[in-house]
Amino acid sequence: MRHWRPPWPLDLRTTLDPLRRGPHDPAFRVDADGAVWRASLTPDGPGTLRLRMRHGVVDATAWGPGAGWLLDGVPDLLGAGDVTEGFEARHPVVREAVRLRPGLRIGRTGRVFEALVPAVLEQKVLAAEAWRAWGYLLRRFGEPAPATEGLPGGPMRVPPPPEVWARIPSWEWHRSGAEPVRARTIIGAARVAARLEEDPAERRLCSLPGIGPWTAAEVRQRAVGDADAVSVGDYHLPGLVGRALTGREVDDAGMLELLEPYAGHRHRVTRLLAPFGGGRPRRGPRLPVRDYRRF
Repeated sequence: MRHWRPPWPLDLRTTLDPLRRGPHDPAFRVDADGAVWRASLTPDGPGTLRLRMRHGVVDATAWGPGAGWLLDGVPDLLGAGDVTEGFEARHPVVREAVRLRPGLRIGRTGRVFEALVPAVLEQKVLAAEAWRAWGYLLRRFGEPAPATEGLPGGPMRVPPPPEVWARIPSWEWHRSGAEPVRARTIIGAARVAARLEEDPAERRLCSLPGIGPWTAAEVRQRAVGDADAVSVGDYHLPGLVGRALTGREVDDAGMLELLEPYAGHRHRVTRLLAPFGGGRPRRGPRLPVRDYRRF
């Protein structure tokens, strides 16, 4: 167990929330005490990390072969490497967001492939579809996370290593609800996962078949803590940014223009604006959650 006092305000849950893939993520859980549990496959092996904040101090406990690696990475996971210099709130709504969310930090997991798989599963589908596939595949091919056997809801699961993802048979992808295009993208990335861990630059990520700017940004936000990575191509994000900053909908080009004054911190601004963009106006029935398993 280790204790770490961040030298700035920290909102533990808000900072870690992007790592949660839906309310039933087998690799992420919040317990009755408000502690956050996260299972990960580290360079040293599987591990489970439990984080709880009390009186401004983060209490960190970890189990499994990867425990030491996870504990060493707690400060970076919670934003110690997040450089905020140069960030200036240029819109009233951004200033208000900073006031209301002073503890938001952009953290980094240091695990590129682990961030890539769920990002690919989320490509061009409803979140519920992607989360269902992620949960199925982790429960089917991940191993039980250390020290989570007795948790309410059952044991958590550690995401499997790249070589396991590469060997998942086609019928299991089908059962998960992920169609062949996304399966092929993940399998292809699994074969070069070691190189991605060494160099997670956007250009390298986008050189892989099936990986574009949106997926690369989603990976870099989580794995390397890129506070400037904008998820261009997101269905909701341009509207959120446009409504928050101008009161009207914009497209990707309009979003990038609005965010240009925040170069270096554009992802930070989109995180800050999340509660202020309102919902996309309803113009028709909600899209149904597809069940590819029935096709």
